[in-house]
Amino acid sequence: MAEQITALQQADSVQGLLRATQELAASGDPAAAPVLVEVLGFNNPGAAVAAVEGLISLGTAAVDALLQLDPENYGARAWAVRALAGIGDVRGLELLLDALGSDVAASVRRAAAKGLGQMQLAELPPDQQQVVQRQCLGALLAATSDGEWVVRYAVAVGLELLAAGLPAAGPERKQALQGLLTLQEAAADNAPVVQRRAHLALLRLEQQ
Repeated sequence: MAEQITALQQADSVQGLLRATQELAASGDPAAAPVLVEVLGFNNPGAAVAAVEGLISLGTAAVDALLQLDPENYGARAWAVRALAGIGDVRGLELLLDALGSDVAASVRRAAAKGLGQMQLAELPPDQQQVVQRQCLGALLAATSDGEWVVRYAVAVGLELLAAGLPAAGPERKQALQGLLTLQEAAADNAPVVQRRAHLALLRLEQQ
């Protein structure tokens, strides 16, 4: 591990940094998390993708390091949203909610939307699970009117994932279905691919 970290820190080229990041990400060692998080701020997209994949594979062990990022470093924060969305740890909830509601980049909002649909809540008490589910649902419903179709597509995915874990007869599931119905509607500013994805989500949920 020490050799891999040193190799990354001493990398003197774009390709060298990418290879070193890939090797460190593949280690599966939780000790790699802080170093992989540092890579997110290096302005190297290839290495950042490798770091995100490594952080997601580390799962909850990477969350603390991700949450210690400098909030003023927008590039690193954007990559961190992708990692937290893939991990699904509830500790990243506030960052994902903020990203979906206000981030300027459609790709970041898209990642946050999917992440909010697949939060891992099994270890929380039932009442806390409901609180988190409602927060996620509210954010996703608000994002059904996002101006970018790629975000609305991700919202359809997020709503399907979220609704699948909600009580069938509960009001929250009905709200999620209504959000999908909105995304399914044909409109001049609603891309057909979004309509089809929402329709698919509704079909799957009806079959549960």
